[in-house]
Amino acid sequence: MLERPNADALMQGPLGGWLRQQTHVREEARSKANSRLFMVLIIGLPVLVFMVLLDPLGLDFKFFLVMAGTGLGWWWSQAPKREAIKQVKIGINDAIADTLGLEYTIEVDQLDGFHTARAHEMFPGFTRASFEDQWCGQAMGHRFCLHDAHLEERRGSGKNRRWVTTFRGAVMTIGCTREVHGVTLVQRSGKHRKFFGGAKDTIRLDGRELAYVDMVHPGFEDVFDIYSTDQVEARYLVHPAYVERLLKLEQGLQGQDIRALFVRGELIVVMKANSLFESGSIEASQDRVLLERTIEQFGRLADLAASLNEWDRAARKRHREELVGLQQDRRDTAQFVAGATAAAAVAGAIPARPGGFGRKGLGGDPRSETDPQD
Repeated sequence: MLERPNADALMQGPLGGWLRQQTHVREEARSKANSRLFMVLIIGLPVLVFMVLLDPLGLDFKFFLVMAGTGLGWWWSQAPKREAIKQVKIGINDAIADTLGLEYTIEVDQLDGFHTARAHEMFPGFTRASFEDQWCGQAMGHRFCLHDAHLEERRGSGKNRRWVTTFRGAVMTIGCTREVHGVTLVQRSGKHRKFFGGAKDTIRLDGRELAYVDMVHPGFEDVFDIYSTDQVEARYLVHPAYVERLLKLEQGLQGQDIRALFVRGELIVVMKANSLFESGSIEASQDRVLLERTIEQFGRLADLAASLNEWDRAARKRHREELVGLQQDRRDTAQFVAGATAAAAVAGAIPARPGGFGRKGLGGDPRSETDPQD
């Protein structure tokens, strides 16, 4: 597992000194924001009231004008605070990443995992996308890249047109420890359904056909559907400990709809979650709390990266035994079917003896009257 940075050590080191300097910066930002808000109330509000009272304006347009003017005034007045919070967030997250040997940037430039996940329908529909909080580098000897995604869709028409968030959460790409040859998708149950219910037998994603995988543990089907180009490999990759860790991560980060994809030697994990890595605040008293929360959030995700690549020997042994048992059952079934088919073929090749009425009748019973079984 990834060793988490020590919050006390960070606060007592260069980060703590830098945050103390930011106290003055945040006070100036708060003062500037209050001045702007006062200007909006003194100048902007009377102008807005005057425009609303004009007779030619319709009621709908007046309502729109009030809402738009209020929102724009508030956004402009709070801009200094947002900038100060952003700088504090960058400073804290950069210090955490540096301790872990990673690189943190608030802007995202590595979207390969996102594009691959999108090609495999791991996201809902969206019209526009924005990204932030990128953590990249080598973690536990493997490539690691994590960023936050915000997807929105334009809905409604006319005056009711609006942007609706369809996804906000983490997209994580991890280099696999074990060699992966096929493509295996772990999707939430019910994503790919037949017209009359039940999971589809096959789906086609990113130019490949993936077949539904019947798992050894039927309980998995209540939570996840697994599709793969390699049935044996999928059962080896998706084991009981794997599913338990996915669900524990989801619960620990208060996330939703976690899903995963093994492809081209990498594991991509997608999960809905709000307020990830938001370590900045206008209040200096919140720095320590937000630092600890961000360390814990990132640590849980990094631990998942390690645990999905390696699981304990006992779990691996149990899973291997289950696979061997399943394969033996299939061989036994195949042998039984083959034997029954051969017996039926032999029986069909031997002509039936004619029989008649009575115990001996035409053709008679081949047994004599003295047969003890009569």
